[in-house]
Amino acid sequence: MNRQSLTLLAAAALAITSAHANEGMWMPKQLPQIAKPLKAGGLALDPAKLRELTDFPMGAVVSLGGCTASFVSPQGLVVTNHHCAYGSIQYNSRPDRDLLKNGFYAATLADELPAAPGSRIYVTVDMKDVSADVLNDKTRALVGKARTDAIEATEKQLVAACEADKGHRCNVYPFFGGLQYQLIKQLEIRDVRLVHAPATGVGLFGGDADNWIWPRHTGDYSFYRAYVGPDGKPADFSKDNKPYTPKHHLKMASSPLNEGDFVMVTGYPGRTNRHRLPTEVDFAFGWQQPTQIKALGEAIDIIKAETAGRREAEIKMASRMQGLQNGFKNLGGQQQSYDGSDILARKQAGFDQLKTWVNADAKRRERYGADLGATESLIAERQAIQRAEMLMGFTSPSLLTSARQLYEAALQRAKPDADRKPGYQERDVPRLRAAQQSLDRRYDEPTDKRLVAHFLAAYLAQPAGTLNASVLNAYGLKAGQDEATVRAQIDKLYAASKLADTATRMEWLTKDAAAFQASDDAFIKLAVALHDDEEKRENRDKELAGKLQKAYAGVQQAMIDYHASRGEAVYPDANGTLRISFGKVQGRNPGSDGTTWTAFSTLRGIVAKHRGPDEAGGEFNAPAEQLAAIKARNFGKYYVKGLDSVPVNFLATLDTTGGNSGSPVLNSKAELVGLLFDGTLDAVISDWDFNPKMVRSICLDARYMLWQMSTVDKTTRLLEEMQVK
Repeated sequence: MNRQSLTLLAAAALAITSAHANEGMWMPKQLPQIAKPLKAGGLALDPAKLRELTDFPMGAVVSLGGCTASFVSPQGLVVTNHHCAYGSIQYNSRPDRDLLKNGFYAATLADELPAAPGSRIYVTVDMKDVSADVLNDKTRALVGKARTDAIEATEKQLVAACEADKGHRCNVYPFFGGLQYQLIKQLEIRDVRLVHAPATGVGLFGGDADNWIWPRHTGDYSFYRAYVGPDGKPADFSKDNKPYTPKHHLKMASSPLNEGDFVMVTGYPGRTNRHRLPTEVDFAFGWQQPTQIKALGEAIDIIKAETAGRREAEIKMASRMQGLQNGFKNLGGQQQSYDGSDILARKQAGFDQLKTWVNADAKRRERYGADLGATESLIAERQAIQRAEMLMGFTSPSLLTSARQLYEAALQRAKPDADRKPGYQERDVPRLRAAQQSLDRRYDEPTDKRLVAHFLAAYLAQPAGTLNASVLNAYGLKAGQDEATVRAQIDKLYAASKLADTATRMEWLTKDAAAFQASDDAFIKLAVALHDDEEKRENRDKELAGKLQKAYAGVQQAMIDYHASRGEAVYPDANGTLRISFGKVQGRNPGSDGTTWTAFSTLRGIVAKHRGPDEAGGEFNAPAEQLAAIKARNFGKYYVKGLDSVPVNFLATLDTTGGNSGSPVLNSKAELVGLLFDGTLDAVISDWDFNPKMVRSICLDARYMLWQMSTVDKTTRLLEEMQVK
């Protein structure tokens, strides 16, 4: 089955049409098969070179575990988005050393700061198809939890063998709903340091108001450096470590970028849902996302109210707030585009065509018919669970989340490593430690209490028959109780716990399960009390997942075969693995506001939008030094005559999504011309439904970054390191 599906995928890829040449987040190994549109689009390199993960330029592109970055010097200097380094900037900030507000520049290597605990740079070195291993004959005969457990066990075996090569992190990723599996091996660099970040008035100029909006004027860039031990291998932070020497690094563009130019983006897009079934689309936009949008909006309002006037609390909650605001606006944009559209009708029509194709042939009906029927009923079962339990995800106090992780770690530590749950094996201990360590800089008790009380009360307001009795009993709560009653109860929990103290939390990392079960700490007791119910729900979900994996993979195979029979392209949904998209620099006419969107924004827009620290929430507060340089027209070599200014951001027809943030945007010669950092609000629906006329990615123009670094921030050392004269 696996060899056939891969062959069909290759055949389908060959049939990509020029009308949708910009659609697709392609796996590197697919690129030779789409060489024709790549060359027609303007690529000057041999497309076959792009499939090699360890060659140039792919070897220069790295993952931060949620964002993308790239090496830009032989000394391990890494460039990414400001919002991708935001957690590290926040972690190192204090009211008396406010790096978020003022920015940071390490004048020497010795001045570079450790990134936030758990920060990593992952360099992909190998990608191997392991579908036949994961879905062997024995596993394919299993159903339910037995199938899930068998897949998990095989994945752990493959990962353990891969990670026998010390210093690497390996993971098995499913493609096409678990139809195929790839083992990806990455060098794991553990000593990551913050090198440079512009002031918030540059790196986050426009804030949430401008997020997903064009025109943009945001300097969304920051720099890390990768360090390794004296022997050149990955190591924990040490003053004796030295900068990592990458095999490849990107160079700044040698020619100016213009509208109409070919560009491509290489990165690690997180997740798209273009192959989802109509019933999933209907559930997502009919209930799931509206519920999430409401909850995210309420959380944002609570954090703003609770941290107002308390700068230390604002700093502690800044990273979480950024994530909430980004998700809130993204989902809202998706919902707005979906409501009143024909997306569901088109998805249903396409699915009906697939079923008609299956039922038109006896062999196809025998092969795919049962899976088509089973998938929809299993999805309905999953959706019923999500309706009942979604709000529970917003109700856990931060200290309870910490206690649950600590207790689970103690339980798993008593087992052989191969038998432990994913996330709790020896390979995961550094991550567990980093999560506990970083909490002290990302936890504000008054805000945490208010959030928990609000969402617990909302959960209790649901029909009593849908509530989890174990949760209610553990908290000592009842259905229908109001927020004031809930707050009084949780105040007692916080008062009877010492987990807010970092040293206390770290001590629990070494204690056994018996110590947890004997503890009188309120959140430890609560974690122990809730554990059996969590295990029960986890096993329920594994049973359902095992059934759904089998059926869903069959539907995806039918989809691939159907499109291949029509000569149509098929690429897998994004899943956090390395992909390439390509397009061109291009504005849009009309834009979502009815005006013509030009391809470039300029420094003039910064001046026009600037409001200072006290207006518009301080989101449009450009630094005085920058404004003075613009007023003096101190543009240097970054001046573009056709714009009569320095370009700041640009639009491109690149197919991207979350996780692509920080991705290098390359020209036809694979030179760095910018960084991908956003999309437009009316096109974020492309995660579900790609529209080539609408989709535009917003990119930082590298010329603006270099202008700011040279003219305003005077980061001479870094510019010389990047060979910028």
